[in-house]
Amino acid sequence: MAKSSKTSSFRTVQQASAGGVVCRGAKSNVELAIIRVLPEDRWQLPKGIVDEGETPEIAALREVREETGLTAEIMQPIETIEYWYFANTASGRVRYHKFVHFYLMKFISGSVDDHDHEVAEARWVSSDDALSMLAFKSERATVSKALEMLDAT
Repeated sequence: MAKSSKTSSFRTVQQASAGGVVCRGAKSNVELAIIRVLPEDRWQLPKGIVDEGETPEIAALREVREETGLTAEIMQPIETIEYWYFANTASGRVRYHKFVHFYLMKFISGSVDDHDHEVAEARWVSSDDALSMLAFKSERATVSKALEMLDAT
């Protein structure tokens, strides 16, 4: 006898975020700015929600400034990552279809000690350290693409 599966219907919400791979130094000795967030205690690239009326580029620069303490300049787009996730909200369980726009950025000024309260730590690391520390495979792939772009310049 075949088992029947119960299907649930969830509200689906599209969500856009933007962030950056912030670089400083020479190609042969480049450093990248990454952040550690809690409560997950994971390392990731700085990124956040694109607010209403913002472009992804403006949101990426704002999020980098807030989460790393750094002012940066966009050099070029890297890629847009797309994924799905579920979250519990006040109105019930929601399925999110998320798009994250990542940009290659050049460090202009600031200090990683000047990050906001949402971030446990911001740090400059070597590209090798970034690739080993970042929690998400998709962000490691984004960093690899950014490094290829830097090599091409």
